[in-house]
Amino acid sequence: MTSSVSKFFEFMRLIGQLKQVKRTGWVRKNVKDPESVSDHMYRMAMIAFAIPSNSGLDRDKCIKIALVHDMSESIVGDLTPWCGVSKEDKSCREKTATSHISSLISEEAGKEMYQLWMEYENQSSPEAIFVKDLDKFEMLFQAYEYENLHNRPKSLQEFFDHTNAKHTFSTKLVDGWCKQLEMERELKQSKSDATQSSAELKQSKSDATQSSAELKQSKSDATKSAVSLGKEKLDRSSPLIKKRKVDPVPEEKV
Repeated sequence: MTSSVSKFFEFMRLIGQLKQVKRTGWVRKNVKDPESVSDHMYRMAMIAFAIPSNSGLDRDKCIKIALVHDMSESIVGDLTPWCGVSKEDKSCREKTATSHISSLISEEAGKEMYQLWMEYENQSSPEAIFVKDLDKFEMLFQAYEYENLHNRPKSLQEFFDHTNAKHTFSTKLVDGWCKQLEMERELKQSKSDATQSSAELKQSKSDATQSSAELKQSKSDATKSAVSLGKEKLDRSSPLIKKRKVDPVPEEKV
């Protein structure tokens, strides 16, 4: 096997490894069957593919940035603020990994990959800024899907709170999507609350009906006990009751 083919196979193995790297945030929250980094990147690329032609963005460039922005995680893993790694250290590790991965393919393609990753890292183009917004939006959309899938409304609120506190959506398109997502999520929560309240009211009525029936049964049992007790007392006293003998009235003699 030639050196170039060997390197290309290593490139394929590393990119394939992204299918096995589970997204840290979902693992930390014990989400069942969490998505992989590859899953996340693929949907981001497809969303970028679907942006309107009048967006003012280079669609192909957005797709490419989405595909390379997390490829270093095949080596360094999905590092999050909860992993105890500083932002500077994280960037350094990812830069080294990206440089290595890019060196495994043709010089032209590798150089483009690395430059696109640097563009994303430095947020130095409208496309890079858009894809950064897309990264956050796709994560929030995935959180909402997990909440619905496992019937746990707002159980992943932490991801929405953290994003709102740490990230400002710079592109009008993605910001609009996020607001629509929040509205749909709130509506879903309202319906869930209404359904729960209805179920609780129904249960309350059922409990009240059961309590009424139990009270009625208790009164019936008490009445039966009283009658039974009265009959028992009567039965006990009956042998003591004797008929008084009445003497005949003497006839008057004429």
